[in-house]
Amino acid sequence: MIFITFDTMKLSIVIVNYNVKYFLKQCLDSAVRAIENIDAEIFVVDNDSKDGSNEMIKKHFKDVILIENKKNVGFSKANNQAIRISKGEYVLLLNPDTIVAEDTFEKVITFMDKTPKAGGLGVRMIDGNGNFLPESKRGLPTPEVAFYKIFGFSTLFPKSERFGKYHLGNLPEFETNEIDILSGAFMFLRKETLDKVGLLDENFFMYGEDIDLSYRITLGGYKNYYYPDSTIVHYKGESTKKSSVNYVFIFYKAMAIFAEKYFGKSKAGLFNILIKLAIFFRAGLAIFNRLIEIIFLPLIDVSFIFFGLHFAKRLYQNEQAIFHDSPLMHITIGVLTLITITSLLLSGAYDKPVKPKSIIIGLFIALPISILTYLSFDDYFMFPTKVGVLAITIASVGTFASRLILHFLNIQKLRSSILSKDIVILGEDNDSEKTENLVNLTQSLAQINIIKTNGKTFKQNSVKDLLKDHNLSTPKEMIFCSKSLNYNRIIDFMSRNKKSTVEFKIAHPYNKFIIGSTNLNTSGELYTLKLKGISSKSNIRLKRILDTSISFVLLLFIPFYILFLKNKTSYIRNIWLILKGEQSFVGYNKNAEYESLPHIKDGVLNLLDGVSTELNPSNISKTKLNKIYAHDYSPFMDLKVLFRGFKKLTHKVL
Repeated sequence: MIFITFDTMKLSIVIVNYNVKYFLKQCLDSAVRAIENIDAEIFVVDNDSKDGSNEMIKKHFKDVILIENKKNVGFSKANNQAIRISKGEYVLLLNPDTIVAEDTFEKVITFMDKTPKAGGLGVRMIDGNGNFLPESKRGLPTPEVAFYKIFGFSTLFPKSERFGKYHLGNLPEFETNEIDILSGAFMFLRKETLDKVGLLDENFFMYGEDIDLSYRITLGGYKNYYYPDSTIVHYKGESTKKSSVNYVFIFYKAMAIFAEKYFGKSKAGLFNILIKLAIFFRAGLAIFNRLIEIIFLPLIDVSFIFFGLHFAKRLYQNEQAIFHDSPLMHITIGVLTLITITSLLLSGAYDKPVKPKSIIIGLFIALPISILTYLSFDDYFMFPTKVGVLAITIASVGTFASRLILHFLNIQKLRSSILSKDIVILGEDNDSEKTENLVNLTQSLAQINIIKTNGKTFKQNSVKDLLKDHNLSTPKEMIFCSKSLNYNRIIDFMSRNKKSTVEFKIAHPYNKFIIGSTNLNTSGELYTLKLKGISSKSNIRLKRILDTSISFVLLLFIPFYILFLKNKTSYIRNIWLILKGEQSFVGYNKNAEYESLPHIKDGVLNLLDGVSTELNPSNISKTKLNKIYAHDYSPFMDLKVLFRGFKKLTHKVL
């Protein structure tokens, strides 16, 4: 890292992190590049993350000043910890789920140096697909503005000077302007201003602190600016999921604190009424949306199952004059429906994005179980065989077809090589090849094309021209290798092609992970080796089901074998903690490297306990076994380890 030295440090960057290691790593990489010619320091204040963030910083970013909190002290307090010991003329509060361009800091410093009345500055922000984020510029949330925001007027009339004040929709996207409120994702502040107006108000645990500080800056006689000459990527919502009910309560509680602080008792009273209305309205909406998300696909499947059975019945009745139709058959319908829905759930068919492979697996699991269950019923519960076969066929075809229809209607996206999954990788030879290897581990049947770049940029400004020059068809994804390319060029290209159907993703310089967004409405998404391994949603679910069911069985039969156990207390404690979900039967070997792997619960046993008779430990490292377990995980691995290492369940988990 090369610095140009000044009498006083020019810039202090403060990043508050909470369990977003991969996003933080990408953010730090971009920030380090951007301070190459600036006398700057970077702080990361970690709020007790459990994902290995601190270890990653110590290993890869030794010049970063790390503050490790032993609990989550909130956004405001964590930022203040670093600001108080910072040395910069300017202080930047930066979210960990952002990527800055190489020239971002130089540009904003130049502007601030030329604008002494500027107390704070925000830049143009885009999401992972190049779409402009309206929170880049905001107005003061007075009761009137808040009312328009809460009840959707600002959404209906985004460009209106009156109704669109919350996001200042009347101000041009590419024009520098004075604004009221800066975004907490990128708050570039003059240290002199902070000394005068004070630091972040620690009464705001999360949300609202950026509004409060921005308002105090203007009250202190300074101005806040929206500066669009530099653009950053913000994978909004990674640190906190904004669709949750919890977010609604925290955000609007923060708004209530702000109202009481500045608007006086009369206006604060009105604001509080609005806040309570907003909480009920937004929380109700969030719960409703969440409920719809959960039951939407199962309802479709139930509909096809019922339709299949009743259609088959009606068809058979038309062919046969006599048809035994007992009311008890409705029990049969219910049982078969429950079996099918449960099988689809366990196979991951309801995970997002939807995978056709999971649907097929779920239906194949449901089929034999349904047949065996059906044959065990009394005649009064049974349909003729012809009806059953036709009903199952209709339900299976309908379930799969519905996913394809929803995909093409852009309602529920599918992720599978069954559909066209062309991927284009942009980067230099070695870098692009490593990224291709990573993609192959997670998308093994995808058609991958590589566009080799010479140097840190490429000449084309549109997806269409880029593909045309290399005789390629439109891919599903375009992955930029950030080791080969400038972030400045990547961000500019994404911004220019925001209307493209291509999904943009960025591969980390060391080719360990890839970050992007799957559609216009999602927050950041990350995929690494883990998507094909232990931390996929279906495997997490199966692992937990396996842990729970085996724990129940072992506790149920404990009177028959407890006398043969050497360390009874540790054994019972381990089983109880597994049942509670605090640990698992099988985990990583803690005597080897595992921090870079997907986070899982601590295990009583590890893969070495299950493979020692097949593999010579001297010929395969414990670290390698951890990677095998993470990448190639299946429940059968846990069963094998548990069977061979049963006697070791009395060991205490470290």
